[in-house]
Amino acid sequence: MDPSTDAAPEISVLVPVFNEEGSLPALFSRLSATLGKMGRSYEIVFVDDGSGDATPRLLREFAAADPRVRIVEFNRNYGQHAAIFAGFEEARGEIVVTLDADLQNPPEEIPALVAKVDEGYDVVGGWRENRQDPLLRRLASFLVNRITAKLVGVDFHDYGCMLRAYRREVVESVRQCREIHSFIPALAATFARRVAEVRVKHDERAVGRSKYNFYRLIRLNFDLMTGFSMLPLQLMSFFGFGVAIVSLAFAAFLLVRRLIVGPEVEGVFTLFAILFGVVGLLFMGLGVLGEYVARIYSEVRRRPRYLVRRRIGTLATAGRRATVERTPAPANRRRPRRPAAPCGRACRAV
Repeated sequence: MDPSTDAAPEISVLVPVFNEEGSLPALFSRLSATLGKMGRSYEIVFVDDGSGDATPRLLREFAAADPRVRIVEFNRNYGQHAAIFAGFEEARGEIVVTLDADLQNPPEEIPALVAKVDEGYDVVGGWRENRQDPLLRRLASFLVNRITAKLVGVDFHDYGCMLRAYRREVVESVRQCREIHSFIPALAATFARRVAEVRVKHDERAVGRSKYNFYRLIRLNFDLMTGFSMLPLQLMSFFGFGVAIVSLAFAAFLLVRRLIVGPEVEGVFTLFAILFGVVGLLFMGLGVLGEYVARIYSEVRRRPRYLVRRRIGTLATAGRRATVERTPAPANRRRPRRPAAPCGRACRAV
C-alpha cells in the first residue's frame, strides 16, 4: 500500500485508548509489525477517549512517523463503546478489527481473525484462553456472557473480548444505530448472518490497571438488558400477577381459618416479613422500570454520543483529500429568521 494515496485499505484496526502511555510504544511496534507481515493494505485508527497523560503526544508521534495512522481525539472521556462508534465512523477498511490498547489481547492474533473473515464470516470474535484476570472479574464476565447470549440469541462464549473482526456491511449497519447506550459486540451480532469465534491468547496486564471496575460491569449489564430485551419488564408483569394470585389465595385461607378457629393474632411478624420482602421486590421492579425510562430520556434528548475535539490523519471523503488536522464545526446551528414582511392594507384595516 502506498500510504500517500487516499485509496481505502483492506484492513482497518481500531484501537480505543484511555491513559495508556505505558503500553502504547510496545503496542504500536507490535501492531505495525504484525500488519506489515500480512501483506495487505491497512490503516490504524486510534481513538483517544479523553486521556489525561502523555497518550495524545505519543499518538501524534505515531501519526507523524506513519501516514497510515489516524487519530480521533475526544474532548473528554465518553467510554470505550463511544470510542468504538467513533472509530467505525472513521474506519475505511473492508475488514475492521477492534483491539484494546492494554496488550492483554496480543496484536499477533489479528491474522487469525482476518483469515476467518476471509472464509465468509461476517463477525469473528476472540475467545480468550487462560484469562489472566482476577476470579471475581472472570465470574462477572461469565454471567454477562451468558446473559448476553440468551438476550441476543447468538451463542458467543466471550462477548467481553474486544479483539474482534467485522465485515464492512456489519460496520455500516452498526453506524446507522443512533442509541446512546449500547453494547457493540452484541449489537453487531444481531446484524451478522454468519458468526464465528477464534481462540486467542490472553496475557497479563503489564502496565496500568483495567478501566473496567465492578460499577462499569453493572452498567454494562443494564445496557444489555434494556437494549436487547423486554424480558425484565415481562418478568415484572409475571411477578405482579403471581403476587396477586398468592395474596388472594392467602386472604381466602385466612377467612376460612377465622371462621373455623376464630380470632387470633399469631403470625403477625411473619406477615410483616412477607410484606417487607414483597415491598423490596416492588422497589427492585421500579428500579428496572426506571432504567428503561432513563434510557428513553437519554434518547429523546438527542444529545451527541461524543464530541470530537480534533482529527489527525488523512481521510478520503467525496473523492478529495480532507484536511490533515481539523476541528468540527458546531452542530445544529440555527439559521437566523427572516424579518417579517410589513403589514399591508388588510392588516391596517383590521
